[in-house]
Amino acid sequence: MSEEKNDYTAENITVLKGLEAVRKRPAMYLGDIGVRGLHHLIEEVVANAIDEALMGYATEIMVTINKDGSVTVQDNGRGIPVDMHPQEGKSALELVMTVLHAGGKFDKKSYKVSGGLHGVGVSCVNAVSAWLEVKVMRDGKIYYQKYNQGRPLADVKTIGESNRRGTIVTFLPDKTIFETTEFDYDTVANRLRELAFLNKNLKIDIIDERTDKRNTFEYSGGIIAFVKHLNKTKNPIHPEPLYFSKEQENIGVEIAMQYNEGYNEAVHSFVNNINTVEHGTHYSGFVTALTRAINDYLKKNKVSDEKLTGPDTREGLTAIISVKIPNPQFEGQTKTKLGNSEVKGLVDSIVYDTLSKFLEENPPIAKTIMGKCLQAAKAREAAQKARELTRRKSALDSGSLPGKLADCQERDPAKAELFIVEGDSAAGTGIGARDRKFQAIMPLRGKILNVEKARVDKIFKNNEIMNIIMALGTGVGEELDIKKLRYHKIIILTDADSDGNHISCLLLTFFYRQVKKLIENGYIYIAQPPLFKVIKGKTSFYARDENVLKEKLKEISGEYVIQRFKGLGEMDADELRETVMDPEKRILKKVNISDAVLADKMFDVLMGDEVEPRREFIMQHAKEANIDV
Repeated sequence: MSEEKNDYTAENITVLKGLEAVRKRPAMYLGDIGVRGLHHLIEEVVANAIDEALMGYATEIMVTINKDGSVTVQDNGRGIPVDMHPQEGKSALELVMTVLHAGGKFDKKSYKVSGGLHGVGVSCVNAVSAWLEVKVMRDGKIYYQKYNQGRPLADVKTIGESNRRGTIVTFLPDKTIFETTEFDYDTVANRLRELAFLNKNLKIDIIDERTDKRNTFEYSGGIIAFVKHLNKTKNPIHPEPLYFSKEQENIGVEIAMQYNEGYNEAVHSFVNNINTVEHGTHYSGFVTALTRAINDYLKKNKVSDEKLTGPDTREGLTAIISVKIPNPQFEGQTKTKLGNSEVKGLVDSIVYDTLSKFLEENPPIAKTIMGKCLQAAKAREAAQKARELTRRKSALDSGSLPGKLADCQERDPAKAELFIVEGDSAAGTGIGARDRKFQAIMPLRGKILNVEKARVDKIFKNNEIMNIIMALGTGVGEELDIKKLRYHKIIILTDADSDGNHISCLLLTFFYRQVKKLIENGYIYIAQPPLFKVIKGKTSFYARDENVLKEKLKEISGEYVIQRFKGLGEMDADELRETVMDPEKRILKKVNISDAVLADKMFDVLMGDEVEPRREFIMQHAKEANIDV
């Protein structure tokens, strides 16, 4: 080995001090540096205020999106301590704001439960902010400190007197770190509403000084009101949600549930106000007890000999599981799955005992719920027969893929793409435009079934849906195996008009309700075909919509011709290749689900039976260019 290649010494070791590590690798701490990571900043600061509320010290929180793009979070809690830390020789306030893993969350005397257990929350916000300032009101005084990029500009100082108490944090995200620094009011408001539901009688205000939008969230009904809110656009089959609550061994469990006439499960689980999207032991305890209690009731009361499965008992169920626990064990910093084994048994016993007693004491409601679950079982059996029939048909065919699929040669899913296109005409152009080495084309015949309004047996009798399922290779429901997915890019390609948008919505509804893991793993994309082509001499360019067209026309002079595409069928193979299929030139929009609760609500509003909520939504968002799920 040459001396040149052997120069790896101690000098090559970089030590990142203080918050430098966060600024160097922000995605490690925030999840990402896009829209989701940006909005997570507010959540981290609000979490501190919520923790004060959980301990009984705070009753009000105010979040303000300021005109300059900064955000202010104010609470009426005890205020962050400002006295000198005995070991560190610095103000406790400065330590909390500038040192990872510093905070009261590690002291059981200060906080029984906390959402920010890892102790990196507010210091991380400070690290990725262009500037941050904090005011603390306690002991009759107002204390102040300001930071630039996580570094204090001066020591903590007293700037006045006050008989109030609490903490006020204002921060401006650093534009050099985030892809965007513009906060979305609806995203922030929806999360704050959720927190208000989860913390009964806590008042949370949000003000957007940019637009003068404002809301106040305060719910005396807590998670009961949460379930009613989620079922607002549905038809409940019993008038009031069932509610269970118990505290044991310092673990608090709250559950509210209500069945509706729909076919989709909407069970959301939380631990210390954190939405555990991958569920965990609290969810496992709930579903196990629910299935057992309903089956035992059927047997005991001789209603039916049918042995119901878990999904049978959760069809059309909306439920909130909220657990408050001193030492939650999460899977990683993302905190999406609870691992505490003791929680499963506790939730199981609470749900089984309380639900069994409720069903016995309320025969009319019990009868309605049992009927709903038994109908779900019949639909499941019919769906199973439909799936088996499809499998048999596939086995008899020359291959197990739908006949209309123009498959690609690539067998490595990570390199393969599937375009789901609108109609045979577009498919023909797509086949001419594609690179058959790695791009497959799957045409749809008209609009697919709206799965939001259909039971599972009807879904599996639909030819278009079954063709998509066969093409994907994963199966659906309990049989879904993500490892069998044949394409890691599934691209929805429809006309850039209202019909095309409707087909995209129908497809997204199918993916979300039946194969959600494809969205969660980032495999679903929406192509952005242009509406216009501008030709000037021998050169040309494309525009997605009228706004883009207007901006681009400002950059050119002289004579030009504008061509409007009424649909994909009007594009030739070269045009489609250049704008949609060429990985180097195309624009694809990845479909993400940042908030499962909001996504459930949105799909129900947009694709459900109730017309009035959909009309209200459309009127509210009519002027918005893009609506992201």
